[in-house]
Formats: sequence, structure tokens, C-alpha cells
Amino acid sequence: MINSDIDIRLRSSIMPPLNATLLIVDDSAENLYALSSLLRPHYRVLAATSGEAALRVAARQPMPDLILLDVMMPSMDGYAVLTRLRASADTQQIPVIFLTALSDADDEERGLQLGAVDYITKPIKPSLVLARVRTQLEAKQARDWLQDQNATLEAEVARRMAENNLTQQASIRALAHLAETRDPETGNHILRTQSYVQQLANSARSHPRFAATLTESYIDLLVRSAPLHDIGKVGIPDHILLKPGKLTAEEMSIMRTHARLGSDAIAQAERDIEMPLAFLATAKEIAHWHHEKWDGSGYPDGLAGDAIPLSARLMAVADVFDALISVRVYKPAVPYLEARAIMAAGRGAHFDPDIIDAFLVGFDDFVATAERHLDTAKLTVAVNNEA
Repeated sequence: MINSDIDIRLRSSIMPPLNATLLIVDDSAENLYALSSLLRPHYRVLAATSGEAALRVAARQPMPDLILLDVMMPSMDGYAVLTRLRASADTQQIPVIFLTALSDADDEERGLQLGAVDYITKPIKPSLVLARVRTQLEAKQARDWLQDQNATLEAEVARRMAENNLTQQASIRALAHLAETRDPETGNHILRTQSYVQQLANSARSHPRFAATLTESYIDLLVRSAPLHDIGKVGIPDHILLKPGKLTAEEMSIMRTHARLGSDAIAQAERDIEMPLAFLATAKEIAHWHHEKWDGSGYPDGLAGDAIPLSARLMAVADVFDALISVRVYKPAVPYLEARAIMAAGRGAHFDPDIIDAFLVGFDDFVATAERHLDTAKLTVAVNNEA
């Protein structure tokens, strides 16, 4: 049914091409006159008496819809003209019918191999020329119509993909902000950590350890997924999440379940949609393992070294730095330079050494990001006055 509909629309869109422009190329004035007289009642006709002139005319506007090209011409023969036409992006799509007195099958095969759409031998038969010209013009009109349709479809697909992309990002942000409503003192934590992850990944991608993994598409997944790293905090009771003092051992144990709660929620979303999405897989890694430590002393699984997914190792650096420089119910903000020293001290213990090196190299950029997304009265303005 779909194919029938397309066929009906296609045929209805192809009207007799009476307004088409033809270019006739022949070094014989007699042949030009005969063909022009035959075709001019039906089409707009241009003429050229040499290959060089044909190339000039073909490149001008309005460009011909079809070229009737003599093969045997002095200086530049039809084969050479066709080769030049096909080599130019402007003229390569113009259909060409060869006109020739040659009747050898090899000559016809050569012309078709070069890209001619048809071959008419001389002396010409008027009815045959008219029929073949019309056939090729209708074929070109059909190709042009399909090309326009494809361009329209591609534009619509691109528009819908962009819309879906924005919808996805908005949904992720909405979920992340929902988690923030449970922990209001985090403020712009999502925006900052998302930017930190992007900066870290772009910096670390030049390192041989990470070059194969940190492609542009993977970094896009990281940035897209990062806001969901603490989504599991929705499941932590308020009396623990908002406690202004130090947590007891039991409370800390409950707090640490937010990593698994987050990854479990994302895993359930994967099952619900019944198809894998790369960004959800990455978000699940980040949520589950961003509190793991390089030396194996983190939680929830005590992973160490490269056993911790790269996405989670990047998130760990971003998350800890932002926690240090931010006001929390249980602590004041730490000045930037003090936070830098704490981060550096965690090299090889809390953090992947190469990732923390990338952080230290780009430290000023991280500070700039923090300043750009300040929380009102919550984030330190943190430049050490003695520095």
C-alpha cells in the first residue's frame, strides 16, 4: 500500500517537461539546425559547436536539464566533455545522451560506462529523438522529485532527533532536580558536576590509557548521564539525608545504599522500555560506582583500580571536588586551594592517578566552572587570600 501511494504521488508530480532546457552540442551547423528545429517547439534549446563551449554553457544558470552530445568533435570529443561534466559537482547530475555516427558496440559501451544515459545514432529519426528525450527528462524529473523528498525526510528526521534529544535531556534534568528537592543544599551541584565531567573527559582523552574509550560519542554519553549520579538519594530518609551533624555507623550504612538504589532504579527503567539505551547503561555505572575508590576502600562493592568503570572514576573526581567547595548541612565550604590540596593527596588512593592529574592540570578551569554556577550563599568564593 505504501509503495502504491508513493507511485501514485510520483506519477502525478511528473508533468510533461515542456519547460525543460536542452543543450545540443555538435560541431556541425547543419546538425544543430535540424535538432534545434525538432526540439524547440517543445523545449528551451541552447546550442554549442565545441566541447569547450558546451562546458561553459552547461555551468551557467539556468543549467540544462539534458544534454545531447555529439561524440566526434575536433579538439575535445564527446567522451572528454562527458568526463569533465561528471568531474564537476555542479554538472555531474545532468543526464547526457550521446549522438554519434559510430555504430560499434564498443563505442556505445564506452559512452555508457562514462555515464551517458542513452545513445542515439545518426542519421537521427525525429520520433525516436523526441521519445528518448522525453523519457530521459521524465526520469530526471522523477530523480529530482525523489531527491527533494529525501531531503525533506532527512530534515524532518534531523528535527525529530533534535527534539528527542532535548526531551531526553529535559527528562534527565527533571529526575535529577527531583532528587535535589530531597537534598536542597546541593543547589547547582548537577550543573557543576556535569561540566566537571566533560572537562575531565576532554582533558583525559589525550592519555594513552583513555584515548580508545573517550571518543566524542562516549563523552556525550557521560555528560548526558552525569546528572543522574545521585538519583538514589530519593530513597534515603530525611532524618539521615538532612542530618546537620555526623552520621552514626548505622545511618552511614543507610546513606551508602543510595548508590545501589540509583542503579537499581535505572536498571528498572531499562527493563521497562525493553530496549538498551547507551546513556542509561552509562548512568547506571555512574550511579552505582561513583563512590568506589582507586585503592578498593570505597563502596558499595569495594572495586579497585581499573575494575571501577571509567565513567564512575571521572564522576568520583567531579563529585568529591564539588562536595569539598560547597556548603552542606554538616560542613562549611572549603576554599579552592585547600580543596585542590585534598584532591591531590587522594591521588592513587581515592582517585585514578591519571584522572586526578588531568584535574590538577585543568584546575583553573574547574574553579571557573564553579564560579559560573555559584549557589547563592552556599558556595565559597574560595580563593585563598594568601595565594
